[in-house]
Amino acid sequence: MEVKIDSSWKERLASEFAAPYFKELTDFVRQEYQTETVYPPPQHLFRAFDLCPFDKVKVVILGQDPYHGTGQANGLCFAVNDGVAFPPSLQNIYKELESDLGKPLTNRSGDLSRWAEQGVLLLNATLTVRAHLAGSHQGKGWEQFTDAAIKALSEGREHLVFILWGNYAKAKGTYIDRTKHLVLESAHPSPFSAASGFFGSKPFSKANVYLAEHGETPIEWS
Repeated sequence: MEVKIDSSWKERLASEFAAPYFKELTDFVRQEYQTETVYPPPQHLFRAFDLCPFDKVKVVILGQDPYHGTGQANGLCFAVNDGVAFPPSLQNIYKELESDLGKPLTNRSGDLSRWAEQGVLLLNATLTVRAHLAGSHQGKGWEQFTDAAIKALSEGREHLVFILWGNYAKAKGTYIDRTKHLVLESAHPSPFSAASGFFGSKPFSKANVYLAEHGETPIEWS
């Protein structure tokens, strides 16, 4: 399986692509795509990286697995293609976004590529999943790969905002240098936990304040 990914990331993660674990991972993923229904579609496997080159990243939002329902996953964490019903987590993200910004959204597309193109890396910890089997591709090597991406950003960039929702994302925050980046942590937007600290956390406005303070153009979230 040839790795097709933005050249800036291909350069930064070259040692990962050459590592034995990544060969095992690609063999596993190739076999899964050939024999099972796997999401997202293979052309969207590295979509988060392709829409947000290394030097353009301003904000990182970490997810866990791609959505495993039919037609949902599109390579960006928490996002769905236009015309697909919003999963509960995305519904709650939009509720918090409207509350945080204090106004109705002008764009209610669930695709979120408009965020990615402004510098928001919408990265799942695991980049693939078997249909209707949450967590089915965990522990196969994706976590090591995405840890390396986070570490590369932490070491190679300054003044990024990392948004970590839920314990799984918080655990990946180990690789972030908090002396030169802003880390925003809260509960996950899932219906099971959103009321326990996600609602009211105001991550979108906090991220923009930090970006503006460091000379970056804020994200147009709405």
